[in-house]
Amino acid sequence: MPHAENEVTIARPLDEVFAFVSDGETAPRWRSAVIDVERVSGDGAGAAYRQGVKGPFGRRVAADYEITDYEPGRLIAFRATAGPVRPEGRYEFTAAGDGSTRVRFALSCDLTGPQRLMAPMVGKSMRGEVANLDRLKSVLEAS
Repeated sequence: MPHAENEVTIARPLDEVFAFVSDGETAPRWRSAVIDVERVSGDGAGAAYRQGVKGPFGRRVAADYEITDYEPGRLIAFRATAGPVRPEGRYEFTAAGDGSTRVRFALSCDLTGPQRLMAPMVGKSMRGEVANLDRLKSVLEAS
C-alpha cells in the first residue's frame, strides 16, 4: 500500500490555515497538479468536490473527492471518488505556541489486483502531493 506524509509549520494562526485548506477551491493556488476544483454539494463531512488534475501528457484526469471527516480547527479527511486510483488522506492541524500552525498531511492508497503494478508510480505521485505543503506554507506566509 503506497503511503506518503509530510509536516510543516506555517507562520499563520490556526484558524486562517484551517479555513484556507478546508476551502477545497483554493487548491489550484498551492497544489501543483490541480487544474480545477469545484464544490458540488455539502459542507464539512459529506461535502463533495469535482476536481481535475494533470495526467499523462498534461491531460485532465478526474480526481473527484468527498470529505469523510471534518473537525473544525483540527482535522479534514477525504477519499477520492473518481480517477484511476482512489487514495484517502487527512490533514491534521495543531496550534504552535508562537501563533503558528503545524499541518500534517498523510495519503495512502490500497491497490489491488493489476493496480499493484502501478505502486511505484502512485507512490511517487503521492510523495509529490504531500510535498505541496511547502507551497501551502509559501502561499500563506506571503499573504
